[in-house]
Amino acid sequence: MTTESKSLADYRRSEGTNRLGLWLFLLSDLFVFAGLYVSRFYLLGVEIRPDLNQLLGLLITFILLISSYFMYSAETAMRFGEQKKFLRNTLITIALGVIFLVGVVGIEWQIAPGGSGDGTAWSLFYIMTGFHAFHVLTGVLFLVIIYRNGRKGVYSAERHWPVEAAAVWWHFIDVVWIFFYPALYLIGTSAG
Repeated sequence: MTTESKSLADYRRSEGTNRLGLWLFLLSDLFVFAGLYVSRFYLLGVEIRPDLNQLLGLLITFILLISSYFMYSAETAMRFGEQKKFLRNTLITIALGVIFLVGVVGIEWQIAPGGSGDGTAWSLFYIMTGFHAFHVLTGVLFLVIIYRNGRKGVYSAERHWPVEAAAVWWHFIDVVWIFFYPALYLIGTSAG
């Protein structure tokens, strides 16, 4: 066995352990998101929701879903060793993630007619969107590191586990938003 093949075998072994660790972490994180989601319906039922800007909610949801496409394209490009496409799509994903954060925290939080102390509906809105925004922020930071390392040539078609991990994380937070969006913006009558 050559040094290169032995090194690749070690990489694959550690990759398997890392993959298990990531999925266990996501499972534990899912319990927190599920608790917030269930709390929304337990405390407000299906009759009430915060009075949010529907167009902005749809726009930020669309932006996050489009970012998932670009993250998938970035991961696929690296899997096939397409460095330029990987870098371009990762950068687009980062930009879309930042736009999502600006949409939620920079705009929606500022124009919302209620504050966190204005009742249960508003408290749930701020905790759900805030916790999700924190996860998007960590995803953006993770992608910045991935992008920087990609520019240095750290990843290859054979060795790109961090890129895969970033993609899994990004898709996870997108799926969470797919559940949070209707729970906050669509289900129920506006609480005002």
